[in-house]
Amino acid sequence: MFKHSRFAALAVGALMLATPAAAQDKSIVVSSTTSTVDSGLFNHILPLFKAKTGIEVKVLSQGTGQALDTGRRGDADVVFVHAKSAEEKFLSEGFATKRYPVMYNDFVIVGPKSDPAAIKGKKDVGDALKTLMSKQATFISRGDKSGTHSAELNLWKAVGVDIDKDKGAWYKSIGQGMGAALNTAAADNAYVLSDRGTWLNFKNKDNLQVVVEGDKRLFNQYGVMLVNPAKHPHVKKELGQQFIDWLVSAEGQKAIAGYKINGEQLFYPNASDASA
Repeated sequence: MFKHSRFAALAVGALMLATPAAAQDKSIVVSSTTSTVDSGLFNHILPLFKAKTGIEVKVLSQGTGQALDTGRRGDADVVFVHAKSAEEKFLSEGFATKRYPVMYNDFVIVGPKSDPAAIKGKKDVGDALKTLMSKQATFISRGDKSGTHSAELNLWKAVGVDIDKDKGAWYKSIGQGMGAALNTAAADNAYVLSDRGTWLNFKNKDNLQVVVEGDKRLFNQYGVMLVNPAKHPHVKKELGQQFIDWLVSAEGQKAIAGYKINGEQLFYPNASDASA
């Protein structure tokens, strides 16, 4: 009788220990661009998502290239990034089955308030970049294969500059995230391409200001994809899809639009635009 009671107690104890573990399993890993983290967007929307679903989202903050590689390895359930051509390649390789547009904002060129290259107010981003190069004004490149780095390289290419070949001491590639790039620009009295969201949430603005904005080539689209469970069976398909479905739902889109700093909206939802 004693042995039976002891066995029953052990079984109940094991069940009680297992229950919290099962509850903790209601979580997903999202590999995402640094801008969704550095802008403060996730701090705004993830508590709303968890309150609705009970799902905890663990974010790996990486450049877009690294975030997609994390998805390729199966080390994330969802990727949420901003480099459409790289996302489409990820999709074509079979690492996801569908890409969902989520939101957009834009890139800006940030530079010193003293503006030594005299590019403030230029509406043509290509003209601004060529001026920076001709004047050898210090420019900070993320150099980390992120979405922002990719956008920067495409902008140089669009004005006929092979930056790998033509760069000089004025061009500094740091291999770090957006916050670090902005801090380096502030320290070096330099120019840098930034996503607007991170810039608005950046605390160390100090001697920096936006000098170039508004060119349509500075458009910055974000997309989200579930890592293909056919390639990585351990992917939490149902929970990951719930997160994606919420992001593109009316509720999720409203939450994204509602994130503001000093009254300024950082991201503009456009999940309904199939071509985005």
